[in-house]
Amino acid sequence: MDFAIKDFSILLLIAAIVAIIARRCKLPYSIGLVVAGIALAFIKPMNIPFTKDVIFNGFLPPLIFEAALFIIWRQLKRDLPIILVFVTAGLLLSAAVTAAGMHYLAGWAWASASVFGILIAATDPVSVIATFKEAGVHGRLRLLVEAESLMNDGTAAVGFIIAVALATGAQTLSAGHIATTLFMTVTGGVLCGALISGGILLLVGKAQDHLVEITLTTIIAYSSFIVAEHYHFSGVLSCMTAGLITGNYGFTHSLTARGKEAVTNFWEYAAFVANSLIFILIGISEAKQTFTPMLAAGGIAIALVTLGRAVAIYPFSALFARSRLKVDMAHQHILFWGGLRGALALGLALGLPDDMPDRDAITTVTFLVVAFSIFVQGMTMTPLLKKLGQLPEEDSIRSVFKDSHS
Repeated sequence: MDFAIKDFSILLLIAAIVAIIARRCKLPYSIGLVVAGIALAFIKPMNIPFTKDVIFNGFLPPLIFEAALFIIWRQLKRDLPIILVFVTAGLLLSAAVTAAGMHYLAGWAWASASVFGILIAATDPVSVIATFKEAGVHGRLRLLVEAESLMNDGTAAVGFIIAVALATGAQTLSAGHIATTLFMTVTGGVLCGALISGGILLLVGKAQDHLVEITLTTIIAYSSFIVAEHYHFSGVLSCMTAGLITGNYGFTHSLTARGKEAVTNFWEYAAFVANSLIFILIGISEAKQTFTPMLAAGGIAIALVTLGRAVAIYPFSALFARSRLKVDMAHQHILFWGGLRGALALGLALGLPDDMPDRDAITTVTFLVVAFSIFVQGMTMTPLLKKLGQLPEEDSIRSVFKDSHS
C-alpha cells in the first residue's frame, strides 16, 4: 500500500500533538493542522492520496453526519426559509459575481470563470463546522452557519455540473434539463437519506447493544452518502437528512440509554479524526503547489469571493428585516466572514476532467482561496466573535440537545 498504516499512525500522532499545543496556546486547531501538514510535506514526504473521491467518500460522511446529528429539527424548521434563500439565490449571485470578475479582471474565458465561480461559491461544511466548534459558537448563529454550509451543496452541485458541461463542449443542456437535474439532485438526496436512515433505525431499535448501535449508525452515515452519489443525487443532503433523522428520531425512539452516550462519543471522535486528517492533507497539498505564476489571479479571486459572499448575505438578510426571521447585523457580519472555503471546493477542483480548459489554473487559484480562508478568516474569526459579543457562556448546543432528549 502506498499509504501504509504507519503513515496513518503518524498523522494521528501529529493531530494529537497539535491539539494539545493549540489548546495551550489558544490557537485555532485547524490552522495548526494545516501548518503541520505543510511542515510534514518538507520533513517526511508521504504518498498520501488527496483526491475528490478521498474527500467525498472518506471524510465528508462522518463530518456531515456528526454535525447534523445534533441539529434540533424544530430550530432548523423555524429558520429554513432564510437558509433556503441563502443556499439558492445567495449562492448563485455569489457565483455570478466571482465568475464575472474573473472574466473581466483576470482575463479568464467565460467557461473557466463560470466553473471556478460555482465551485468556490459554496461554503465548506468541513471548515465552517470546525471553526465554529473551536470558537464555541452555538445557538441560532451556529445553526444558520452550519445549516447553510450543509445545504448549499444541492445548488452548487447542479451549477457545477452545468458549468463543466458547457466548458467541455456539451450542448445538450436546456432549461428543462437543468430544472430536472436540480430537482433530482435535491429531492433524490433527501429521499435517499430518509429511506436509508429510516430503514436502518428499525434495526437499531431491536439491537439493545451499544456496539451494534454504533455500527448501524456508521452504516447510515456512509451508505446514505455513497448511495446518493452513486445515483447522482446530493450525497451531502442525503447524509445530512440521515443525520437529522437519526438525531431527532433515533435518539428518542430507537437508541438505548447506553447507546445514546456511546453513539455521541463515537461520532465526536470520528469527526475529530476526519477533521484532523483532512486539514493535515490540505497542508500537505498546499505545500506541493506552485503559487507564484497565479498570485495575481489568486488575489483577484480572493477579493471577488469576499465580495460575492457579501452580496449573498446582506441584501438577502434585508428581505427578512421586518419578519420574525430577522437576522441581527452582528450575525450578518459573522455569516459574511464565516463563509469559509475548504475541502469541498478543493474536492470539486481536483475532480475536474482532464480536458477542462484552464484546469491547472482553476485548481491552483482554488488552493490560494482556501489558504486565505483557513489562515486569514480562520485566525480572525474568534476575535470577531468576541468583538461582536457572540460567544455566550451558556451550555453548548450539544448539551442542550442532550438535555432535550434525556
